[in-house]
Amino acid sequence: MICRMDHLVILVQFDVKPEHLPRFRELIEVNARASVRDEPGCFQFDVAHEQGDPCRVLLYEIYRDAAAFDAHLAMPHTQHFLAQAKPLVERQVITRLTRTVAPPVKAGD
Repeated sequence: MICRMDHLVILVQFDVKPEHLPRFRELIEVNARASVRDEPGCFQFDVAHEQGDPCRVLLYEIYRDAAAFDAHLAMPHTQHFLAQAKPLVERQVITRLTRTVAPPVKAGD
């Protein structure tokens, strides 16, 4: 069964300075876990990196709506991440999308 919905999807691309990658990874892991655990409007927060370039980090976040994303931005854990991560990155690009089709997620190994 395919679910249809109009959730807000946030894609973020970070180009992390190589010397700061370990610290960035620590910070984003804490933020991602806290977002899903503590925010009822945050449904998913995946962190990945580009194959062949571990310094290009991508976030795939799903929120109930724009208000849930605004609440996410105001959370202490997000504010901490943003303040700490800013000097660690060379570039950040944010894209907002509307999620329209989402087949059920399969359990992985």
